[in-house]
Amino acid sequence: MAHSLNDRAANSGETTRSNRPDLSTDAIRTAKEELAACFRMAARNGFEEGICNHFSAVVPGHDDLFLVNPYGYAFRELTASKLLICDFNGGVIDGDGAPEATAFYIHAEIHRRLPRAKVAFHTHMPYATALSMTDGPPMIWAGQTALKFYGRTAVDENYNGLALDYAEGARIAGTVGDADIVFLKHHGVLVLAPTIAEAWDDLYYLERAAEVQVLAMSTGRTVSPVDPAIAEAAYRQMREGDPKSARAHLAAIRRQLDAEEPQYRH
Repeated sequence: MAHSLNDRAANSGETTRSNRPDLSTDAIRTAKEELAACFRMAARNGFEEGICNHFSAVVPGHDDLFLVNPYGYAFRELTASKLLICDFNGGVIDGDGAPEATAFYIHAEIHRRLPRAKVAFHTHMPYATALSMTDGPPMIWAGQTALKFYGRTAVDENYNGLALDYAEGARIAGTVGDADIVFLKHHGVLVLAPTIAEAWDDLYYLERAAEVQVLAMSTGRTVSPVDPAIAEAAYRQMREGDPKSARAHLAAIRRQLDAEEPQYRH
C-alpha cells in the first residue's frame, strides 16, 4: 500500500544537501528524540499500520523544513538518527532514504499552508479509523475523554484515493479550518498540534475516546451525548491544563522507553 517518493522529488535533495543549514542544534536533537519516542510508543499501542503511517514536525528554527519518518520502516524500528529532514519541494536535506510518497504530499502541504500546525501525526489507528467509516459525525460526545476534542474536529468527506500529488495534499489541508483533529473519511485521522508533546497527547486520547465509543455502540443500546453546554465547559476545563499535562505525558513515555527501549534516542 505504501509508495516511496518518486525519484525526481527524492533526487532534488542532492543539490539542497550541498548548502544545508546547521541542523546539529540541541533543539533539533531534542525534537528528533521526542518524535522517535512517539513512534515507539505508538507502535506499542497498536496505532501504526505496517510501514504506511507517518508523523512530522517542523524543524526548530527552520519553518521551511520538517522532520518525517523514512519509507520502509515500522514505527517500532525508528530512532532519532533515522528520521529525515525534508524541505517542502521534495528535497531530503538530512538523513538516509526518502519519505513515503503520501507522507510527503500530505505533510508538506499541511506545514506549508497551516503554519500553526508545527506537528502533524497521521495514522490508521483502528478505532478512530472505524469511526471515519461511519455515517454522520464520527464522535457522539458521550464520554468524558471525548470531550477533550469537543469543537476541535473536522471531517474530510471527500476521499479521493492516495495522496500522490501536491493537489491532494493541498485539498486535505484546505478541509482543516480551525480544527486540530481531522477525520479523513474512509482513511484515518490527522492530529495537528503546536508541539510534539501535545500531538502525542491528542493522538493517544483520541484513540482511547474512539475505542470507548465503539464499545458503547457495539452494545446496541442508545449512546447518549453529553449536554452541549456541559460538553463545552468540560472541554474548556481540560484545555486549560492540556499543554502542561501533555509535557508530563511525553516525559512519562520517555521514562518508560529509557528503561526498556533506550535505542530510540540513537
